[in-house]
Amino acid sequence: MSEVKHPPKHLVREYLERRARDTAPPPTPEEIRRQLGWGMLMPSDLKIGTHRS
Repeated sequence: MSEVKHPPKHLVREYLERRARDTAPPPTPEEIRRQLGWGMLMPSDLKIGTHRS
């Protein structure tokens, strides 16, 4: 199973402070992960809706 690496808390806080001052609509979750350097890789077998019995 792949390891999920979260960004450090101080980077998340700084990002949220910047976003609170920004008047633009929020970015997509993928863009947020990219900006924070969150390298989350989800194995294909864990994706929703792919399991069949």
